[in-house]
Amino acid sequence: MVSGHVLTVFGIALSNILLALTLVTLPWSLRGRRISWAELAPITVPLGIYAVWLIGSIVASFDPWTSLSGLRELFTLSALLLAPLFVRGERDVRRLVDALIWVGTLLAGAGLAQYLVGYGGIDRRIRGPFSHYMTFSGLLLICDLLLIASMMLGARRQAWRWVALLVINTALLGSLTRSAWVGLGLTLTLYLLVRAPRWLLAYVPAAILFAVLAPPRVLERVGSITDLRDRSNYDRLCMLEAGTTMVVERPLFGMGPEMVERRYAIYRPPSAPRYEVPHLHNSFLQLAAERGLPELAAYLAMLAGAAAVAWRRYRREGGDAGPRADLYVGMLLALIAFNLAGLFENNWGDTEVQRPALFLLAIPFCLAAEREGHGRAQTGMDEHRQE
Repeated sequence: MVSGHVLTVFGIALSNILLALTLVTLPWSLRGRRISWAELAPITVPLGIYAVWLIGSIVASFDPWTSLSGLRELFTLSALLLAPLFVRGERDVRRLVDALIWVGTLLAGAGLAQYLVGYGGIDRRIRGPFSHYMTFSGLLLICDLLLIASMMLGARRQAWRWVALLVINTALLGSLTRSAWVGLGLTLTLYLLVRAPRWLLAYVPAAILFAVLAPPRVLERVGSITDLRDRSNYDRLCMLEAGTTMVVERPLFGMGPEMVERRYAIYRPPSAPRYEVPHLHNSFLQLAAERGLPELAAYLAMLAGAAAVAWRRYRREGGDAGPRADLYVGMLLALIAFNLAGLFENNWGDTEVQRPALFLLAIPFCLAAEREGHGRAQTGMDEHRQE
C-alpha cells in the first residue's frame, strides 16, 4: 500500500485511501520487525522539527482557524517514515522506481493524447489526468531523471526504456512548462560538467537541431525564459518582492499556513499584474513566507541529510561502477531537478508531486534496510556454524 499511494497520485483520493490504510494497519504490519531509528536520523530529526514548526506557525498565524488546514501535510509527510519500513532493499526499490517510470510514461501518453481533443496551446496545455499542467510536468520531471539515470548507468539495452524516454520527454516538452525545462536542463548540465564535460560540446549541434525541428510555440516559450517583459516572468518578480517583505516582517513563524494567498494583496507591488495569487511560485520562498525561516531550514536539512547519505553510500559502493549507482544517482538528479524547478513553481506545496519527492528522500534509507537484514542473517549463520 505504501508503493500504491505513490503510484496513484494521478487519483489523489485513491492515493489518500492507500496511505490511510497503511497507517491504520501499521501496528499489525510492523509486528516483530526491527527498526533502526539511528539510521533514519538524517531525515527524522529535520522532519520532526519541520512538523513542530508547522504547528507553531499555525498557532502564531493571523488566522489560526484557517491555517489549521495546514495540518493535512502531516498526513502526506508520514510517507517519508513509512517508505523505509515497507520498501526494503534493492529489489523493492527497483520495482517501485520502474513502476513509477511506467506510470509516468502512461500519464505522458495520456497527456499527448489530449492533442487530439484540442489541447496544446498556451491557454490549454496538456496536463494528463491532473487538474494543472504544473503538476503534470512536475511528476514527469521526477520520472524522467530516474529513467535517465537508469539508462546512463546500465539499463539502456532495455527497449521499453527508450520508448519511455521518448514519450516522457515529448510530453514534458509539450506541456510548455518552463520551470520543468529549466530543472531538467540545469540538472543534466551540472551532471555532465562534473562527470563528462566533453559532452557539453554536443550542446551546440543539439541546439541547432532543436531550433530547426521544434514547433514555433515551443521555441517561443524557450525564448521567453529570460525575457523580463514576459508577463508571467514579471509577475514572479513581484511575488519575490512581496514574499521577501513578508519574511522580513515575520521571519520566525511567517504569515501562517494558507495566509500568503489571503494577504498577498497587502504586500504586492502596485505594478504587479495580479491582485491575488494562490502561492508565490517558489517552494523556498513560500515556506519562509508562510511558516518562517526555521521551517525553510528544516526542509533544507531534510534534503541535505538524504542527499549526504545517498552520496556517501554511492561513493562507498564504488561510484558509477557500484551495483546500485543508478538508484543513488537517479535519486540525487531527480531531487536537484525538483528543487531547481521549485525556484519557479511551488512544487513542494503540490501534494501530487510532493509524494514522489518524499519517496526520493527515502531511497537511500530503503536500500540500507536490505543491508541490515543481510547483516542479521549473516550473524545468525555465523552463530549456527560456531555451535
